[in-house]
Formats: sequence, structure tokens, C-alpha cells
Amino acid sequence: MIKSIFTITLAVFASTLGAQNLNLDLQQANRLASLPAKCLQNEYPNKTGQVLENALQLGTPKELHPAFYGCFDWHSSVHGHWSLVKLLKDFPQLANREAIILQLQQNLSKENIQKEILYFNRKQEYSYERMYGWTWLMKLQQELDTWDTLQAKQLAQNLQPLTDILVKRTLEFLPKLNYPLRVGMHSNTAFGLSFIYDYGKHSQNKALVSEIENIARRLYYHDQKCPIQWEPGGFDFLSPCLEELTLMQRILPEKEFLSWADDFLPQLKNKKFQLEVAKVSDREDGHLVHLDGFNFSRAWVFYRLAKAFPKKYGHLSKEADKYLAYSLPSITDGSYEGEHWLASFALYALSQRETVK
Repeated sequence: MIKSIFTITLAVFASTLGAQNLNLDLQQANRLASLPAKCLQNEYPNKTGQVLENALQLGTPKELHPAFYGCFDWHSSVHGHWSLVKLLKDFPQLANREAIILQLQQNLSKENIQKEILYFNRKQEYSYERMYGWTWLMKLQQELDTWDTLQAKQLAQNLQPLTDILVKRTLEFLPKLNYPLRVGMHSNTAFGLSFIYDYGKHSQNKALVSEIENIARRLYYHDQKCPIQWEPGGFDFLSPCLEELTLMQRILPEKEFLSWADDFLPQLKNKKFQLEVAKVSDREDGHLVHLDGFNFSRAWVFYRLAKAFPKKYGHLSKEADKYLAYSLPSITDGSYEGEHWLASFALYALSQRETVK
């Protein structure tokens, strides 16, 4: 019944929302919420990514991950939960509000999170979802921590033990990382560090903040002239150059960052700077549709930069609008390949756009 409600709601909002609406208003929020709500408890199709030690470790997605089994894969389920929490927080009149809260309570129960911990404690799964899934889980934790309701406080308390494990593993892993992963997909080091850094600041975890500041300087501080003209790769949903830029924006003092950015991407300060949108040839192809995510991730970096430094980089907000306008109308095109994850990327880009206004 819940799934059918969200399917009907999605069809309604997809048909009524104007293609060029780039505002994060209630209508847009309802549209975006319908996507993760539709798949949050949809077990199949599913990509588990297991490493098996023996046949006894086989299980269905819901048996293995009772909290995060929907939306095709673990990390998409995690950031689908983040999307719904953020939208519930920001839009008290969100459609299907009570049904969505019920979904969150069912998935993020104390018992389900304890079972997730059992999976992460399997010897061969120490690095499971490192660091892409880890960074989104910490973002979910931060969103729950800052949602001032009794329901959210309980969900945050349920989730915290899993978050603590991933924080510990991050602190164990980062000193071992001698080289960054400069790719446009899940394993991108800079993206993984960014939300974890935000969580470290939020949770006042000085050790986590310090470790990320140290590794960012060690891995990226001497980089110059990033070849952004090589982007995107065929399956990218992140910009290696821009994710590095936005990480360094977080960790460097303002004057130091602006000097570093002039060496790293000097062309961005040109008021006429432009990049073509990443074009998607087939949105039913699970890899090619990554390029819609690439447009959203470019946009969120530029919005953040424009807000922080309007005199130098304010022109980039219009460039970001261009990427949103291309990809936003297509996230409800009916293909599960994009529907199961793109709403989160669109939401984060739109939320960064709102802060520029």
C-alpha cells in the first residue's frame, strides 16, 4: 500500500512540475521525496557487493541489510534516507509525511542497525562501502542529529553505533592512504572526505577533523592546473577536479584557499568561464545515466563557491543553473536506473543553490 501511494504521487508531481523549476520549493520537494520513498523498501533489483567467506553468509538483501536494503544498493539507500530526512525537516507540509516517517522508523530501528553492524563486523567486510557509503551515512547521522523532533532523536540514537564504527574505521584507514583516488565515481577520495569532514565539525570530533585536514594537505596541497577539460569520463558522476576544490575550500583558511585555487583551476575566475553540460545518451543505461549526477555534482560545487566568494566566483552560480536545467527534468523519467539515486544528488545541488540566494 505504501509503495503504491508513492508511485501514484510520483506520477502526479512528474506531470505537474515545470521543466525549468530550479527552486527548492514544496512542489519540488514533493517530487524529490517521491523517488526515494518509492524505492526505500523496494528490495529488488539489488546489487549487494558481498565478499563471501562461505555459503552460510549468503542472504537476501533484506536479511543482510535490514536498514538499507532498498534503492538497488546500500549507499543509494543510505542517501535516500538522507534525502527524506532533509525534506521532512525543511518542509513540514511535505506530502505523505506520516507514511515517510513510518518508513524511516521501520528501516532505522535499533534492531535493524544492530544487524547492519553485524554485517560490517564480518572480517572480510572491514572496507565495505569505503568511503562513499561511509560519507553518506555520516551525512545521514548529521541530518538526524539536527532535526529537532522526538522521532528524529530516537532514529539518531539508533544509527549512532554504526556511525561510530565507520568513524573509527576512517581514522584507521586515512593514515594508510598514500595516494588519492582521482576518479569520477564512488571511490573518489576528495568526495569521501568532504561529508566526513562536515560530520567531524558537527560532532566536534577533533581527531577526525585534524586527520582530514592533514591528509587533504598531504594529498592535494601541491596540485596545480587540474585538467578539467578532460572531464567527464564516460561513467562519471563526480568531477575529480571540482571535488578536490570543494574539499580544499572546506579545510583551508580563506586567503590560503583563494591562492591555492588560483593555481589549481585559474580559469574559474574568468567571468566568461563555461563548460558544456554532460550529455546523457540513454537514461535506461545504469552507467550512462551517471552523467546526470555529474551535472548535479558540478552544480553543487559551483553554488558553494559562489556563495563563499561572490565577488570572485559569483558568476559560477549561473553556470551551475545550466547543469541543473539540463538534468533536473529527467530524474522522474520512469527508469529505475536513475530514479533510485538521482534525487539525492539533485536535492543536494538545489540545497546549495538556495544558500546562494
